[in-house]
Amino acid sequence: MVALNHSVRRRLALFLNPRAPVAADWTTLAEELGYEYLEIKHFEAQPNPTGRLLDDWQARSPGGATVGRLLNLLRVLGRQDILTDLGPSIEEDCKKYLQKKQQEESERPVQVPAVDSSFPRATEMQGITTQDDPLGHTPELFDAFICYCQNDIPFVQEMIQELEQAEHKLKLCVFDRDVLPGTCVWTITSELIERRCRRMVVVISDDYLQSEECDFQTKFALSLSPGARLKRLIPVKCKNMKNEFPSILRFITVCDYTNPATKKWFWMRLAKSLLLP
Repeated sequence: MVALNHSVRRRLALFLNPRAPVAADWTTLAEELGYEYLEIKHFEAQPNPTGRLLDDWQARSPGGATVGRLLNLLRVLGRQDILTDLGPSIEEDCKKYLQKKQQEESERPVQVPAVDSSFPRATEMQGITTQDDPLGHTPELFDAFICYCQNDIPFVQEMIQELEQAEHKLKLCVFDRDVLPGTCVWTITSELIERRCRRMVVVISDDYLQSEECDFQTKFALSLSPGARLKRLIPVKCKNMKNEFPSILRFITVCDYTNPATKKWFWMRLAKSLLLP
């Protein structure tokens, strides 16, 4: 897990430690993480049960104890108050962690791919897409994850025709088409964006601005590449908008489908961006 600083952990504990009759507290989080009744009762005797739970979770499953999954669970549990309060601080911690990780990787000797791929994958990530190996040995990979709203599906269908079925032969991850039902949507989304897809295309419209799913997907992708230095995220404006363009994407070059003067180059430009190594 990204090492959340002391003030963030302390603030998180202030939210979760009190036993609440309505809002989800640390015990609900523990249940979602798979802890049994007796284990939860043991944490209950600790002065800071939330902090003890996070420490134990990280020790128990170091590969699966990620900030992304923690944020997913808080969202699933309806703790939007925590996400709103701690979101900026957690995002800053993630950026510092990723910068440090990139620096360490640049100084690390090249590793043989066979060794790197020997680490086992979490059970819940086996068989999440239609073409996955059910045992998780050969996960399905994509050129791009498509972040979109339900009202923009007609545009996504056109995108499939232009990018997958035409000369470009790209492989897109379209959630409603490619993802199997039955697993936590936030966990699957994080796995696909971070590990399965080289890029993410964000389909921008007024409906996008109202979507919590799209908001989470966009912010999660940006946290993986602060400042869009790795060109992981490509905004696509698919409709004329009444509202302002999302501020968090204004610094990234946009592919504008609504501009008649440049529309004939639209699909070629988008395909070239997705084909970059």
